[in-house]
Amino acid sequence: MGITYSTYEAKARFSEVLRQVRAGETVTVTYRGEPVAEIHPIQQRPRTTEERLAELEGRGELVPPTGPPEPFRAVMDRPGALEQFLADRDE
Repeated sequence: MGITYSTYEAKARFSEVLRQVRAGETVTVTYRGEPVAEIHPIQQRPRTTEERLAELEGRGELVPPTGPPEPFRAVMDRPGALEQFLADRDE
């Protein structure tokens, strides 16, 4: 599980926790033995679209397509509801 501190330990050793995070480590903070937070380094460079998609797929928040996209269908040029209503009203 990596580096773990209780809330009391994290508070008492906060400078040490920050040094570990700056070194690239992820620190888990627990409350009564249950993980409640993770402290991790922020990313310094913008991620590419591919990296973001891979992260979402890894977390199960995105399901990649299984085939090619459907072809684009043009919108039919037909009168809208208002035009139809006005035409019916005038009859």
